[in-house]
Amino acid sequence: MPANTVINTLKSISPNSLHHAGYLAVAKTRAKALHAFALVVPIPRPQLFIGEQSCYELCDMMINEGATNILIVTDAVLNQLGIPEKVTAYLEEKNIRYHLFDGITPDPTFSVVEEGLRHSVDNNCDAILALGGGSVIDASKIIAISQATKRKPQKLMGLLKASKCMPLYCIPTTAGTGSEATLGAVISDDATHQKSLSIDPRMVPLASAVDPAIMKGMPPHITADTGVDVLTHALEAWMSANASSETDYYAASATRTVMQYLPLAYKDGSDLKAREEMGVAAHYGGIAFNKAGLGYVHAIAHQLGAIYGIPHGRANAIVLPHILDVNCDVSKHRLATLAKKAGIVDAAHANAEDGKLADHLVAEVRALIKSLNIDVTVKGINPADFKKIAKGAAKEVSDTYAVPRYLTQAQIVDVLNKIKADSDAVAK
Repeated sequence: MPANTVINTLKSISPNSLHHAGYLAVAKTRAKALHAFALVVPIPRPQLFIGEQSCYELCDMMINEGATNILIVTDAVLNQLGIPEKVTAYLEEKNIRYHLFDGITPDPTFSVVEEGLRHSVDNNCDAILALGGGSVIDASKIIAISQATKRKPQKLMGLLKASKCMPLYCIPTTAGTGSEATLGAVISDDATHQKSLSIDPRMVPLASAVDPAIMKGMPPHITADTGVDVLTHALEAWMSANASSETDYYAASATRTVMQYLPLAYKDGSDLKAREEMGVAAHYGGIAFNKAGLGYVHAIAHQLGAIYGIPHGRANAIVLPHILDVNCDVSKHRLATLAKKAGIVDAAHANAEDGKLADHLVAEVRALIKSLNIDVTVKGINPADFKKIAKGAAKEVSDTYAVPRYLTQAQIVDVLNKIKADSDAVAK
């Protein structure tokens, strides 16, 4: 199928019907078109540098590619901690000009992105280096395509809205979003806090550096939240109807790594081996969901984040076990296979029936979340919000993901009631 045909199909299909049968048919058609999109539209991979020298190797690449005036995008906390200094000192040694913008906030809004864009344009920057977590990287992507196209960030939301992109490079400071490997960016509305998604292969960074020395200062609760985000990417990509042998490789590898190394990184932030492994796992998770997509965990978590201000990784940790329960039957063979591939069951138990292996995987995920002391309560959770949350989550899934099982809005409300019950139980 020609690329233009696939793109036009995606743009024309929008499940507006609230009737589940109509919604289901349109959502499945769109999921097939998304699969075709991944096959016919080339999705580049960033060059990946790994290790304590990787940020210097990335800087050398920027310089060799012709960067002479670099906008470093970060946030105020990282700047106050002196995290950018490893990079800025090296650029100064090489006589490369840079300008530092540290105005990125969690879940960045359009006004934040516009401020960064003005900083880049006013200083005539010719390359962008994102140094931070997913919020910093997402904002940097939109700054990069907005400056290159001379279009307002709001006009770049949606599918394939960018014709070009500024040279973009990333140094993640958290092992979480995998945004440094993906073709998407999420920006929030200033007034409503609703999130808009931009999808375009042109915004995939040219290179990324997984530097464990930069990540080692991440506090335990951030390590936990972002680490579960990695696991969620891997599990949702694995269960996706659009999974392939390629995405399975990266999803299984990320799952295995998270289960082994996240507890170590959480316990000892200075464990550089664990930090490095988690950084690579995050990158692999990004590669996996780039093509396979995500699912209801992210769709519901995005709504909880917008309404209750819950950090994204923790919102995923709250929702993930419940969606695994929902999918356990329809995905039991896939989950059983993953349990074996990711080393979650040992060889002695590998011949157990699929249902038991799938149940064991879900139990291990719950145990991991509990061991990380993640707060699974949603403070102020209100059943009056559930219809709105369910509608928003259903729309996100139907627009964007190829899930193993489509849920009615009533079934999403059932999940929300279980989350509320968990919150109430902890609060007692």
